[in-house]
Amino acid sequence: MTIKEKQLIYTTGIIGLIASIIVGLGEFLLHYSAQLTENTENYNFFAFVAKNNLIYGHFLAVLGTPLYFVGYYHIYKMLKGKENKWAFIVFALGIIAFTVGGFWITSRAFLGTIVHLKSDINTDTYTQILDNYTLLSESLVQVLRLVILLLSVFFIISILKSQTYYNKWMAITNPIVLLIAVFAIYFVAPSIGQYIAPIAMNVVHFILFSLSLYQFNKNYK
Repeated sequence: MTIKEKQLIYTTGIIGLIASIIVGLGEFLLHYSAQLTENTENYNFFAFVAKNNLIYGHFLAVLGTPLYFVGYYHIYKMLKGKENKWAFIVFALGIIAFTVGGFWITSRAFLGTIVHLKSDINTDTYTQILDNYTLLSESLVQVLRLVILLLSVFFIISILKSQTYYNKWMAITNPIVLLIAVFAIYFVAPSIGQYIAPIAMNVVHFILFSLSLYQFNKNYK
């Protein structure tokens, strides 16, 4: 590994870590309120999110999401090692995942605005709007989770079947396992989980990039 390549891997990993922080902060502003857990039905939790939080959260999340693409180039380089045919699949799925996630995140502030205007909208019309949103935008979350599942499978295969820049134990810290762990914390310890569940995918990638940079710094930098 040349010095130039080391610098590239390190820098793209830092950018990925920054992405998880910026988008995580944006999504936290978009979604969190003290009343979140009691008002999940019909997106009612948005009624307790301040308008300014919707605006600031929207722009933070939207501006930060493209940085994930750079971060996944770091994952790709770490997985590729000297030669790994599975690494590009993980990279491509990462790009797809955060393209889908980016489309979804752009809809949240607008949905929050609609919930704020509930009393000004005819009940039948309001219900139709929410139903359409669920079909057109919320379904993207399920697509995102499916892509992350596939990505995690190839992430594991890459590490176990090929010579990467990761230690073999890194396979267990794949995104889908980390995502399950985040939601497990939410159910086991809701007083803690209420803060991380609304930004689960960003928590997952903060851990993933942190561990990746740790291994890179320890073994190669």
